Formats: sequence, C-alpha cells, structure tokens
Amino acid sequence: MTRGTGPLAGLRVLEIAGIGPAPFCGMLLADLGADVVIIDRTVPNGETIDLGPAAITNRGKRSIALDLKSREGIDTVLDLVGRSDVLIEGMRPGVMERLGLGPDICLARNPALVFGRMTGWGQDGPLSLAAGHDLNYIGLSGALWYAGQPGEPPLAPPSLVGDIGGGALYLIVGVLAAVMHARGTGEGQVVDAAIVDGSAHLTSLLLGLKAGGAMVTERGRSGLDGSYWYSTYRCADGGFITLGAVEPKFYHLLREKLGLLGDPAFDQQNDVDGWPALRARFESLFATRSRAEWCDLLEGTDVCFAPVLTPEEAAVHPHMAARGVYQERDGVLQAAPAPRFSGTPALDIGAVPVRGRDIGGVLADWLGSGSAGGEKAGVAATG
Repeated sequence: MTRGTGPLAGLRVLEIAGIGPAPFCGMLLADLGADVVIIDRTVPNGETIDLGPAAITNRGKRSIALDLKSREGIDTVLDLVGRSDVLIEGMRPGVMERLGLGPDICLARNPALVFGRMTGWGQDGPLSLAAGHDLNYIGLSGALWYAGQPGEPPLAPPSLVGDIGGGALYLIVGVLAAVMHARGTGEGQVVDAAIVDGSAHLTSLLLGLKAGGAMVTERGRSGLDGSYWYSTYRCADGGFITLGAVEPKFYHLLREKLGLLGDPAFDQQNDVDGWPALRARFESLFATRSRAEWCDLLEGTDVCFAPVLTPEEAAVHPHMAARGVYQERDGVLQAAPAPRFSGTPALDIGAVPVRGRDIGGVLADWLGSGSAGGEKAGVAATG
C-alpha cells in the first residue's frame, strides 16, 4: 500500500523489531496507512539480516538499523520517540527497561506517546518472565478447551487463536483506543496486551452460551464442539468439507439435500446421545463422493457449507478471487489488507523493506535531519 493513504495516514508508529504478534500489529497498522518504522538491530559485525520478500509482516514499513547497545543508538530511538504517536514492542518484561527504553523514559520524552507492549503472559503475574508460545497461552486461558473431539488432544490452528487473535489484534485495538485518548487529552499511556488476556476475552461468546445452557464444560456434548451437523468430514478423494447447519431451517435443508428427510434417525437434531452414531453415518456418506462433487451439490446453498482449502486453493476460489482476498507481491502469496474502507481504502500491498535502508528518509521525515547525522548516532545504513 502507498504510504500516506488509508484511514491511519499520518499516524507515526515506531516498532522495535521482533517476531510474532508485534510485527503483525505493525503490519496491519501499515496496511491501513500508518507510517511504521522498524528499528532493526545490527548484528555484531554491524550488518543486518534481510529475509527479503518472505518477511510479509514487515510489508509497508520502513526500516532503519541501530545498535541498541550503544548510547548513540538509544539516543536516536529516543529522538524518534519524541516524534512518534505509538511505540510497539514484543520483548519479555524488563528488556526495554534494561535497554534504557522503558515506558517511564519514553513517556518523559513524549508525554502523549502510546507505548504498546505485546507479551504472552503479561507484564506481571507469576508466569510473566517465563518463555512460552501461542499454544501455551491459549491452553492456560481456556481458549483451547473446546478445540477438538472428545478423547483426543485439543488442536487449534497454529498462531491464529493466540498470537494473532488474542495478541496482535488486541494490541491494535488497545493502541488505537489509547491514541484517541491521547489526542483528546495530550496524555499517553502504556498498553499491556497479553495473549492470555486477549484469548480469554475471545471466549466471551462461548461463555455466554455456557451461562445460557447451550454449552457444557464436557467436550463433545455441545452443538459447536460435538454435533455431527457442525463439523468437518473427509471426502472420497481425501479432501475435506465443513458443515455448520446450526439453525433448524438450515438443518432441514441439509437433510433434504442429502436425501435424509425420510429418515427418522435424523429427526432429533439436538439429541446429544445420538450424535456419535449419526456422525458415523455422515462420515460414511461424505466418503462416497469427492470434495468437488459435494461442492457442486452444497456450495452456495443455505446448508452452511464450505470446502477446506489450502491458501493456494483459496486464492483462486471464485468468491475469494472476486474479492481479491489473496494477492501476490514479489512472488509471495499473501492476504490483502483488511478490513475494507469506502472512503479511505488501502491501495495495494506494501513492499517489504530492505533492512536498514530507509535511514535517510526516516530521519529527514521525522527529525528533519539527513543520513549523515544518523550514521553518527549509531545507525547502520545498509544497501
């Protein structure tokens, strides 16, 4: 996407380079028009490591490389902090403070700064300093519990529920909310975005269903985690399809399409005790045709159906292709910016920057100085 367009045009974001959800947060902000500058660290020989176009979560950003173990490098970061709306980082608690870039120092330099912190366990609590990954965080938070069939280990899509859903997206919401507050009051603040917090919050719909009696704690005995009419099935060719015929009218149509309206075994949709036997029948039925044949029969109808596609298959599916959901840039398949805006649309997918190459432009735009001054301030200008 061209910088200067999109609903966040004019927002300046400083990102301390890392991995996982914090870079995704920066990517989405850049997708929506923010000027996101990555502070990449130099390696001991003064060079930077460039992953090239494969570093999708760096798209649309600019990159400078600093020695964060030098006084000059830290001073340059603080100079940029003074001109930033947002700083985001994904270090373990205490790392930024040890670098001399903790919230107290940064907010002293820029009282209106929003200091976004992305961690798994949070900035405090008994586990805050322990290592962990997506699966650990959603396991502890309760978000993993219903992901799987009874008697089998829970299994969730890698990195989606925790790192992205419960982490990056909550950091984005928190950062933008804090920016609105700062612009109204002049007061910045720290945003503590913990994946355990966000992924627990994501269970609110399930917790509401549970409180209302539509979900139970025991896995496999609720409509959304155990029924045969809300599940995935293997087809004759090894492909898979999904069903979500929750509402009675959709379930009725599914029975009609499958030729089961005259079978009394399927009359009691919510008879939990009968689900295992009917699931076995569905497994046998869907194994009689290929995925394409089931798509011909069911796709586009109100039975609530979709095939399970690889990202490459999804990119060329007629619906996804019509909306341009997937695009290629520099030979790399990636998802287009989302959501979409009628008045301030993102124009296209931004390029992945060459690490450290944007020092001159960033210092000129943000500080009114050139690259020579940057080199004196602990900057590695590469490329």
